[in-house]
Amino acid sequence: MADKILIVDDERDICEILEFNLNKEGFEVECAYSAEEAMQTLSPEFDLILLDVMMGGMSGYKMAEKLRKEGNQIPIIFLTAKDTENDMLTGFSVGGDDYISKPFSIKAVVVRVKAVIKRSKTETDTINPKKNCQLVFNNIVIDRENKELTIGENKIILTKTEFEILTLLAEHPNRVFSRDDMIETIWNEAPYTTERTVDVHIARLRKKMGSYASVITNRSGFGYRFNPSE
Repeated sequence: MADKILIVDDERDICEILEFNLNKEGFEVECAYSAEEAMQTLSPEFDLILLDVMMGGMSGYKMAEKLRKEGNQIPIIFLTAKDTENDMLTGFSVGGDDYISKPFSIKAVVVRVKAVIKRSKTETDTINPKKNCQLVFNNIVIDRENKELTIGENKIILTKTEFEILTLLAEHPNRVFSRDDMIETIWNEAPYTTERTVDVHIARLRKKMGSYASVITNRSGFGYRFNPSE
């Protein structure tokens, strides 16, 4: 069955161009011309959202933030004419998985779409059933099968990328991962990923972990590690 993509952009010409080319690549595509319409259209059968940032009414950032707060972890690629580092970091901070600046080449969009969908599916498909699906560190429980983090009695909602980072670190307690190590492992098929992207995701993950944030430590000049004794 073809992967299904929801394009959300108030510029109909862009929607038509993207829909035509993604259909040619074998994707099933639907379009929404506002965030409000997209929220009505969205269903669990979609595999990815291509989401414009600047739209009348609800912005793309607000829509992404709303979805993440509701626990919806569908991958999101932002499309935007804004291309500053702060804009990119804002996209990641509200739960985006990738960021494409306008004007863009269709080839670049297709590559990024395939990479994000593949990464999302690989995370699910490569679970080893013979491996303990839970990582337990005192009050911290990382459920790799259900993709859930529980601290004490509280379930913490993480994005796919945040969960991948936490799992990578927790599977190798006290090992230091450089930013390049993490980019190669987690964003290996996503071009243009920077070290700053890693820092933003780590900061957001630690914030969500609250008083347990100190288990993820930074060794200045080296990288990050999971230190369960902290």
